Amino acid sequence: MVSVLPLRHRRAVIAKLGFDAHWRGAIVVANALRDAGMEVVYLGHATAEQIVRTAVQEDADLVGLSSLSGNHMQECPPVVAGLREAGAGDIVVVVGGTIPPVDVPALDEVGVRAVFPTGSSLAGIVTRVAELLGADEPSTAEGKP
Repeated sequence: MVSVLPLRHRRAVIAKLGFDAHWRGAIVVANALRDAGMEVVYLGHATAEQIVRTAVQEDADLVGLSSLSGNHMQECPPVVAGLREAGAGDIVVVVGGTIPPVDVPALDEVGVRAVFPTGSSLAGIVTRVAELLGADEPSTAEGKP
């Protein structure tokens, strides 16, 4: 029996907001999502327009944004709005990084579906993403790779 991953056949676009120089956390999360079965496109530093364009082109299920420089309140809303304007408002947007708890309600209000502060566990991130995407729980199945 082989483990069937909860996020198989799902696509994510992971990006750093603006010119935030901290990249390691985004790469680690991208790898965790890939290991859970997602196809992941990592953009690195990107503008809202680049993120939206890539998410639409890649038929993404999820956009994951990373912010450690405090620019999340300026950078997240244009991504969510851009996806809606592009007819892709069903793409789930999440953000991780140095996000003060006081900012979470405002991010929720603009349409960010989950916030993962620094120190969030990879298992917790993958589980929450699977919940947001309605992915099946990990299971086992005979004869499936």
